[in-house]
Amino acid sequence: MAFLTTLNAMLQNLAPAWVRARVLAVALLVFQGGLALGSVLWGLAAEHAGLHVALLCAGAGVAATTLLRFVAPLPDADVDVTAWIHWPVPAPIGDRGPDLEDGPVLVTIEYRVDPEKAAAFVQAAHRLGRLRRRDGASRWGIFRDTEAPDRYVETFIVNSWAEHLRQHERPVAADRLVEESTRRLARERPTVRHLLYAAKGS
Repeated sequence: MAFLTTLNAMLQNLAPAWVRARVLAVALLVFQGGLALGSVLWGLAAEHAGLHVALLCAGAGVAATTLLRFVAPLPDADVDVTAWIHWPVPAPIGDRGPDLEDGPVLVTIEYRVDPEKAAAFVQAAHRLGRLRRRDGASRWGIFRDTEAPDRYVETFIVNSWAEHLRQHERPVAADRLVEESTRRLARERPTVRHLLYAAKGS
């Protein structure tokens, strides 16, 4: 009971708020699945080798797992997962904004980067791309303009306008270093555009 309580508390403390329920669900699936699979395996072991041998092997295996902390320790990462809401919410022009179900949404972010900083910028942008995909983006990419060497465009797609609004709430404080390092390599503040899919008849 102490182990399960500690494990659940750690999972909730280490997971960002928006994904906490999914992290717990996956952890429970793995834990309960391990119990079910282990029951089958040890049942077969007891049937073929005897109960005494099966329990002895299981006990030795549990004892041996304590040595794993010396061979493969868990990462000692102090990550700040408090919410870092820094993106301004898009303000569409007109009487009303898009419907929440509208989409997909194509987001483009245009950067101006000096040529001598281009390699470092692209490397930083790919780290930023991992965060975008984690927060709900798909088909992420960074592109350079063949006619303007200092122009780079980051693009990604989000399934709906509602999902993009939720995406604004998902960055955590630990992401700040990655995003600011990308922005510092750009010459000026990037230009952000939001484009909605134009369906037939719309």
